[in-house]
Amino acid sequence: MKRLICLAMLLVAGLGAATAQNYVVVDSEKIFKSLTEYNAALSELDALAAREQKNVDAKFAQVETLYNNYMQVKNSLSAVSQQARENQILATEKEAQEYQESVFGNEGTLMKRRLELIQPIQKRVFAAIEAYAERQGVDLVLDSASNPTMLYRSAGVDKTEEIIRELK
Repeated sequence: MKRLICLAMLLVAGLGAATAQNYVVVDSEKIFKSLTEYNAALSELDALAAREQKNVDAKFAQVETLYNNYMQVKNSLSAVSQQARENQILATEKEAQEYQESVFGNEGTLMKRRLELIQPIQKRVFAAIEAYAERQGVDLVLDSASNPTMLYRSAGVDKTEEIIRELK
């Protein structure tokens, strides 16, 4: 009976090993940061964002100036003049918000520029990872950069450096 149980356990273990999946781990963040064109693209985007943020700040400073000036003279204005100034402040604030959204929003110029610069690099990196996986017969590639719940990984399954070498 013991022999039958041992034989069954060996059979199950053998089947489990035969169906085991081949996988590797890569750190996509490390791969991207190793590419000079990616770092250059990030620098360009940071510079663009800083320039545009100054423009947005200037527009909101204009709103604040209008409001502060209005508050200083509010009591001396007629109701019609007060309403006109309030409408002007609200319209200027709305323009500033719309400008901010047109630059920093999901459909804004900064996002469009980001897609222009980063997307081709992403495609190249992902294609390199896929090509590596196909050549090595890998069934699954895990990205340790985007999986913060990964608690442990063996150094032997991390193939980040191999992907970086292939990209250079």
